[in-house]
Amino acid sequence: MAESSAPPGLEPSPGGNPSSSTATNGTFSLENILGENHDEIEQSAIDQPEAANGWDEEDTEKSVAEGYCIECEDQPAEVLCVTCGDVYCEVCFAAQHRKGSRKQHTVKKLSDKKKSHTNGAIAPSEAKGSGDADMKNGVENADDSDDEDWERVTGATVEITGAQPPVGAHVGDWFFERAKFIPLRLTLPERKFLRLLEAALSVSEYTDKIDTIGFGLSKTKRIVHQIRELCAIMSGLMVSADYKRGQELFSDRDFQANADFYQTVFELGRRHKIMNPDKMRTTYGKLIYLLQDSQMPEVKDLLNFSCVKPIKTVYSILESHDALGLLRDDLITIATKEIYSEGRPRRDVQKDIKSKERAIETLSTRYATEGLSQEKVRQCLYSIGDNHAFLRSNRDPCERMIGYLKQYFHPTQAKDPHSSLAIRSGKGGARLSHDHSKQYAYVLQSLTLWREILHDMFHLWSLAEQDLLSENVPYRLRDTGQGLNRVQAAPKTSRMMHTILHKAQKSVGTWIGSSVIHMGDHNVPNALLFIDKYTQIYRILLPICNTLSQIPNLAAKPAVNSYIEEEFGSVDGCIREILGDFFRHGFDGSGADNFFDAGSCIDGRLTSAWNWCSSLEKKRYFPVFLLSGFIGFDGEW
Repeated sequence: MAESSAPPGLEPSPGGNPSSSTATNGTFSLENILGENHDEIEQSAIDQPEAANGWDEEDTEKSVAEGYCIECEDQPAEVLCVTCGDVYCEVCFAAQHRKGSRKQHTVKKLSDKKKSHTNGAIAPSEAKGSGDADMKNGVENADDSDDEDWERVTGATVEITGAQPPVGAHVGDWFFERAKFIPLRLTLPERKFLRLLEAALSVSEYTDKIDTIGFGLSKTKRIVHQIRELCAIMSGLMVSADYKRGQELFSDRDFQANADFYQTVFELGRRHKIMNPDKMRTTYGKLIYLLQDSQMPEVKDLLNFSCVKPIKTVYSILESHDALGLLRDDLITIATKEIYSEGRPRRDVQKDIKSKERAIETLSTRYATEGLSQEKVRQCLYSIGDNHAFLRSNRDPCERMIGYLKQYFHPTQAKDPHSSLAIRSGKGGARLSHDHSKQYAYVLQSLTLWREILHDMFHLWSLAEQDLLSENVPYRLRDTGQGLNRVQAAPKTSRMMHTILHKAQKSVGTWIGSSVIHMGDHNVPNALLFIDKYTQIYRILLPICNTLSQIPNLAAKPAVNSYIEEEFGSVDGCIREILGDFFRHGFDGSGADNFFDAGSCIDGRLTSAWNWCSSLEKKRYFPVFLLSGFIGFDGEW
């Protein structure tokens, strides 16, 4: 009976009960603590405890891999903090040494040789500086350097990083690196399958049946049942659309035999959504959650096939046919450029169209091979052009708003009360207190960050899907205050976001407010909601930019001009009032009941902007929006 009375998870020693092992060994372990003779544990063993191996304990003895950052542990070390005595990647160093006493630490760039031999710990003798003792004790100067450094931001020039090479310039690796994340445009036959998938997802009740707390069948069996049901719906639609082909595919009703068909159709939906974020707004969530569940090992065993395959990108197609030289051909800038007609004579537009068509034909002939047809090369070029169109409609409004900010407002001082961006907590719904200069810098930083995020959105989306569909990162169904959500960590997306944040911080000099990025918590439960949050930026900025650009044309009408002059004094006064209100109260920390959910954090800036949008109809300049054709922030433009 002595052996059976041991606590669960603890096995008795070979010689008898646990107490005999305690008396002889006297080691400091959970087994000996729970034994009868715990008083006999040796003090020396307590002073040097063994490594913890419990399910809820971290292995504190785990060493960082040689040559890698001591903070994130997955990126090569790039700099050495002489004061701390540790090596970091550039992003982690900037995050850890942003302000306080750490900002004064001495830093050294690591050479390539140093990077390859650094083990993440420097001997104490190499560390220098008076801040060494403070860092050992975890003491950091508590004063906030934001108040001291914001002056530098106001005079900083926003660096536009990663801009597309101009027409006729040497392209280098710009297209080569970007094409890795540009999905391939869908062909006409593929669009037929896309409509089939959307129809099946529209009638599916997948998330209603799975993401709920219920009883009966186990969750694994419910998932398999719902996936099979969706596949059956798709099979029926396929038969009804093309009876002969449907009979060939599904005559034996074997899902496993048709795994390639289902993988292809699911991949088409994912690829279409990335290229068109405003499409599949109600069905993409079902699709990605279905694929997320299908990656669970127990579900795979029951289904006998995987629903996920890699997304086709421009890079993967060209690489498989040894045609990557296309992405370094200088003619590609002409073949993929966007042609604008606004304010240009028809002759110039026609000239650009013909030059673009000639460039496309030249490249398709030059790089076509036995397995890569000219039509496929054109499809790759059109896909890159689609990426440019995405950047113009999503990223460029951020640049236009930055231009408006610099044109209508002074960086350091307001000329009059109407042009002041100062906000005070509690006034007008604001939850932050900034004077004019600080608010100017805060808005400039936020718009710059949004621009950088949207510039790399395809890359972020690719990483988000990798996190969502990872077999090694499970999710938990939790009530986040907005219903049941799948809370899942997103390490790859989070890492990329910190890199983008670091790039934005470097471009403006320093940072005002919090730099917290919510990911995998109750604010942003998973990477899907993160992506959805930032693809809405153009829905906020584009209607504002369109309204502002149309105000001069509206003022050409005598009746409208009389209204504008009576209410706002002039056209410039009207534009300045709209911009001033947006820059003040679209970035005032409002939109939530605490600073952790909104405030000045990275995601809170977007929350404040959405909160401003919800109160637009109460503004006295709202009629100007209506006169310009505004119908809502969720409309068509």
